[in-house]
Amino acid sequence: MNISLTPELEKLVNDKVESGLYNSASEVVREGLRLLRDHDELRRIRQEELRKEVRLGIEQLRNGQYLEFDSAEELADSVIKNGMKKLKTK
Repeated sequence: MNISLTPELEKLVNDKVESGLYNSASEVVREGLRLLRDHDELRRIRQEELRKEVRLGIEQLRNGQYLEFDSAEELADSVIKNGMKKLKTK
């Protein structure tokens, strides 16, 4: 497999090899691909967690488990108050 790199990426690869952290450009590229794979997996996990939270929120709305606020200030006060309670319990 042949790949083309921008001059900046080629310099990065060469710098990594010259630093002694890697023995070859191939090692640098393999490590980069492993990190990309891990990043993609973490993104997938985060998306699934977000979907679960959205489903939970929808279910709570359907069950009437929500609060209503008359203003943004009222909402902000509630968030601050609840945040302070959580800090005190730690």
